[in-house]
Amino acid sequence: MEKRTLLGLGTALWAAAFSGTVMLPGRSAVAQDVQPNMLASSNSTGQLRTFDADGAVDLKSPFFQDLGTNGRSCVTCHQAENAWGLSAENVEARFAASNGVDPLFSNNDGSNCEGTPASTIDERRAAYSLLLSRGLIRVGLDVPADAEFAIDSVEDPNGCNPATNDASLYRRPLPAANLRFLSAVMWDGRESSDTTTILADLMKQANDATRGHAASARDLTTAERKQIVDFELGLFSAQAHDTHAGNLNAQSAKGGPVSLSKEPFFTGINDPVGLDPSGAPFNQQAFTLFTPWESLASARTDPYTDPRRAIARGQQIFNTRSITITGVGGFNGHTFSNGVTVPDSIVGTCTFCHDTPNVGNHSVKAALNIGLSEPEVAPYLPVYTLRNLSTSATVRTTDPGRAMITGKWNDIGRFKGPILRGLASRAPYFHNGSAETLEAVLDFYEKRFQIGLSPQERADLLAFLRAL
Repeated sequence: MEKRTLLGLGTALWAAAFSGTVMLPGRSAVAQDVQPNMLASSNSTGQLRTFDADGAVDLKSPFFQDLGTNGRSCVTCHQAENAWGLSAENVEARFAASNGVDPLFSNNDGSNCEGTPASTIDERRAAYSLLLSRGLIRVGLDVPADAEFAIDSVEDPNGCNPATNDASLYRRPLPAANLRFLSAVMWDGRESSDTTTILADLMKQANDATRGHAASARDLTTAERKQIVDFELGLFSAQAHDTHAGNLNAQSAKGGPVSLSKEPFFTGINDPVGLDPSGAPFNQQAFTLFTPWESLASARTDPYTDPRRAIARGQQIFNTRSITITGVGGFNGHTFSNGVTVPDSIVGTCTFCHDTPNVGNHSVKAALNIGLSEPEVAPYLPVYTLRNLSTSATVRTTDPGRAMITGKWNDIGRFKGPILRGLASRAPYFHNGSAETLEAVLDFYEKRFQIGLSPQERADLLAFLRAL
């Protein structure tokens, strides 16, 4: 059981997966429009598919190997059925199947507090409650030696009694697919620098993850790192079938992972403040996947038509709905490297921050603070009181974010925006799992930016997000 849950999929299934569409255990695949090198798994709103652009998978790849000391491998936290991320539903299922002894449930970073007793199943459920309910992994980071702030105090609802010279931070594993569209590695960009390539950053991250999460006693070889990263860079994962709208590439639409694999990308593409190195102006119509469905006429005889029109309307809302963007650290009032300073308040759209065409992440290394680390957003996490060493100003936060890497006061609470494709398979959302559903994601943004969506607009936008 441990080996099976470690991989998430059996070897036989993996062997079949890359010669055509394959069903996961207990899941059903949609037989139409099967592409080569395709893996499929159902979710609550349809079907996710992963396309491997590099062909057949080598199951002996280090991505699937136990290279540490606690039974984990890369796939432990990067599951195919979760768009190569990790959902709380997946965690709960693996806990039930293994009585909480799957390698995922490792005390070094999976438990709420390091060293928590976990001998019985009840103790394990309590010890790993944040992993089970929110899909959170604990990350320990020291305050940088030259930081502009210090941690004055910690209020921890989990009773871990953390020190004040470091922080226990709880974050969701990011997907290991669609990595060709990355501009920064990790939520806080800690694996990236201005002098390295994304390839080098990912190779460093593979080693650091194996040393940390898998508790390896040795560094990965260069060959092992490259094999892991080559495998990841070949994976494209996206929703391919919708329960109500059917195939998401029907009638000239471009949903699903094969179309995604063909999307162009370079750092700065379609950047809203002019950082696109091609010189092209920002186009707020960042998503065009379902544009052909905008012109569909209502047809009572075709049950797919109206749901497709709803998805297209949702795409337009995402592209064009006016939002007053204010108080976003790293954006409002920020001066970028090209000399552009963004006003303290500006009218934009969702695509101002989700600008990469048909992908949805930020195409530059722009860590932003939209308020996700406010204590009331995630009351289940420790609250750190940070003090500015120069001004004595204080701020309370559940996660200092980028500031734990740079030491900069202005970087407190800043995180990168994740790639949006495959959303329906990897709840909960945000770095801290504070939104358990996509409905809760919209609730957060509605409260934060006062968007004013009507019930119909909200339904349409949800239909679009679920189709990504």
